[in-house]
Amino acid sequence: MSKTTVVAPANIAFVKYWGARDTERAIPFNRSISMTLERCHSVCTAEVISEERDQVWLAEPDGGFRAPEPEFDRRVREHLDRLRQWSGRNDRLWVATRNSFPSAAGLASSASGFAALTMAAAGALGKGNAPIEQLSRLARLSGSGSAARSILGGFVEWPAHNVDLNAPDADEKAFAYQIADADHWDLRDVIAVVELGPKVVSSLEGHRRAPTSPYFEKRQEILPERTRLVREAIEEQDLDTLGPLIEEESIDLHMIAMTSKPSIFYWSPGTVAVLKAVSELRQEGLSAWATLDAGANVHVICDPDSEQDVVDRLENLPAVGFLIRDGVGPGPDHDEEHLF
Repeated sequence: MSKTTVVAPANIAFVKYWGARDTERAIPFNRSISMTLERCHSVCTAEVISEERDQVWLAEPDGGFRAPEPEFDRRVREHLDRLRQWSGRNDRLWVATRNSFPSAAGLASSASGFAALTMAAAGALGKGNAPIEQLSRLARLSGSGSAARSILGGFVEWPAHNVDLNAPDADEKAFAYQIADADHWDLRDVIAVVELGPKVVSSLEGHRRAPTSPYFEKRQEILPERTRLVREAIEEQDLDTLGPLIEEESIDLHMIAMTSKPSIFYWSPGTVAVLKAVSELRQEGLSAWATLDAGANVHVICDPDSEQDVVDRLENLPAVGFLIRDGVGPGPDHDEEHLF
């Protein structure tokens, strides 16, 4: 047992996780595929303590700490209980975490946060060498299904394409696996941040509402073929095929959110302005494609040669607060620089 610090990245989904068959265990209706990022990450330090209750803190840039919001605090404590049960230990933990990017704004901060928490707590509890499949499954059980993908780098599918999500053992097998590593394909992600505040409706609630949309079942029908095509485009490094697929998939997610009962509207005027600019860039000959998770901020996927042109266009939009320039990352890593 020792103090353990893990840096875990966010990810951007090319095929979305939207709608949970089992929200408590984050068992999805469909498989998803994502690209692990590099610069957008969460850092978590965990250490065993002799106190009777876990200590959960958010680390400030100046080195101070503050208490998290009650809902996040609850989810962290429940996940620590889950990790203790898995590890066979009853030790309490001191946990601190911070993000390098805006939280709860549709940029997968829950994915990176719970991936980092899972790996750091596992290390502190003496289980840092657990198989990656176990860590992915445990991260998923935090309630953030996307955290299962942030345990791995490069291009990731969750669950594996041969897993039967209706099977009784789906819970054990619903972990993520790597399609290709980060060196396979140098894609860039220019993130246009148009809203900083937390989402009004959480992704967890969005998953609950998704099946109430009249378009939910139709999307389920077309997803197997779309997922296959996205997987093949990644394997063949074919952005001209991948781009339209990820834009269609993103629009489908938000169409389902908007037609759920009650409706969820994540887009803002800034979202529309960025989508329009990306469409114009393509008309000018650039291969740049937009995708959004459950939020207003837009990820623009492009090749390295197009990245600066995308940046130049988006940074001049009045609706864009700032840009984050990111790309494919190798996945989580341990850090010797602890938060406390």
